This record gives sequence, structure tokens and C-alpha cells, in this order.
Amino acid sequence: MSHCSSRALTLLSSVFGACGLLLVGIAVSTDYWLYMEEGTVLPQNQTTEVKMALHAGLWRVCFFAGREKGRCVASEYFLEPEINLVTNTENILKTVRTATPFPMVSLFLVFTAFVISNIGHIRPQRTILAFVSGIFFILSGLSLVVGLVLYISSINDEVMNRPSSSEQYFHYRYGWSFAFAASSFLLKEGAGVMSVYLFTKRYAEEEMYRPHPAFYRPRLSDCSDYSGQFLQPEAWRRGRSPSDISSDVSIQMTQNYPPAIKYPDHLHISTSPC
Repeated sequence: MSHCSSRALTLLSSVFGACGLLLVGIAVSTDYWLYMEEGTVLPQNQTTEVKMALHAGLWRVCFFAGREKGRCVASEYFLEPEINLVTNTENILKTVRTATPFPMVSLFLVFTAFVISNIGHIRPQRTILAFVSGIFFILSGLSLVVGLVLYISSINDEVMNRPSSSEQYFHYRYGWSFAFAASSFLLKEGAGVMSVYLFTKRYAEEEMYRPHPAFYRPRLSDCSDYSGQFLQPEAWRRGRSPSDISSDVSIQMTQNYPPAIKYPDHLHISTSPC
């Protein structure tokens, strides 16, 4: 049962990590984090006229309505004079730049975690790799959620500071790239928790099968050069030769039974095997 649960944790952590890496990679590279639309309300018939509509990512802004319709520009160039942006939209696109580094750091961390995790699955005897990959997964998720919070707060601040007017309207919504990033956060945190838990299970199994120091036994001869050392279980599990057994028996008999003949005091005869 324990072996099955370890295999399940290994499989789930790999799947969650791969999906988290894929989703954050798609989110960072696409331009559908935010949709914005601005226009005016015509007082005659209460209809709306769209001045500008765009979808923006971390690196590029694309217009799909208004005078710039069909044009895409890199985010570092969207403040060019020839591009006419409404002030509120321009401020939002400026402020969301502060959140850009965090998804990039998250992408790097989750890629590192995914590589370390797969190495740990290939070589499960290196238990520490599961713990290291779990920490990287968690850090990647935390970096991403910091970026998402900054992204949302920047937009909310600009929208709240926007002067209200009955003649103008402004709408915004988050796109599927943002949803992919949020889903990636959940997957990476799940992969990190499972990797750390897998480390604890593997470590507990190693401790369970590791022999206790009480099972180590000393050598029988006190005069041996290795009298201060202990035999490992692997050493004495292999068995001992008949000559070793007979030698130990003779040593014990000599030490436990004193000689039957009483020698004079002036004669020094040692009965020690050494």
C-alpha cells in the first residue's frame, strides 16, 4: 500500500508540474491577459461609439476596434505618439508593467523544479531531490501569485481613480491568458506539496529499513587490532567460515576455564591467545 501511494504521488506530482509549466508558459507568451474597451455615449439615442478596444499581454498590445484596429505593437512601444490612446487605458498599460517580472521568475523556477523533480523520479534513492523540487514548485507559485496580485491591484487603482462621466464609458475584463496563469498557480502549489510529502514518505521508509545501532555486535577477541570496531550487519550476514568459528570457541574456552594445573609463582605462563 505504501509503495502504491508513493507511485501515485510520483505520478501526480509529475503531471501537476508539467501542466503548471505548460500553462504558465502559454500565459506568459500570449496577449490575452486583459481586454479593454473605451468609447462615448451618444446623448441623442443613448447609443455607444467605440473609440478603442484592445487585448493586452505582458509583451504586446493588439487593437481590434477603433482607429488602430488590426495593429499590434510591443508593449515597450505602445506609448508612441502616432498611437492615440485614451488616458485611462494608457495609465493602466503603464502600471501593469510592474507585474511583468514575477511571471517570468515563476516560469524559470517551475522549469527548474520540473527538471529536478524528474531527475529525482529517475533516481529515487536521492531522496533530497524530491524536497528541493517541492520547494522550487512552491516558490514558483508564490512568485506568480505576487505578480497576479500586483496586476489586479494596478488595474483596480486606475479604474477607481478614473473620473466618472455620463458621456464616456470604460469596460475591462480578464482574458484566458490570465486564467491560465491563475490555474498554473494552483497546479504548481499542488505539485510542490506532493513533492514534499513524497520526500517525507521516502525518508520514513529509509529510516524504517535502516538497522538500529543496537543490532551492531562487537568482535569476540579483545586483543584484535580491530577490537574497537563493530561489524556491520552486511558483514556478519554473509556467514563465517568453520575456521573462524572454531577459533572463537577456543578463545572463549581459554578465557572462561582456568588451567587445571597449578603452576609455581615464579613461573609466568600466559594463557591469553594473544
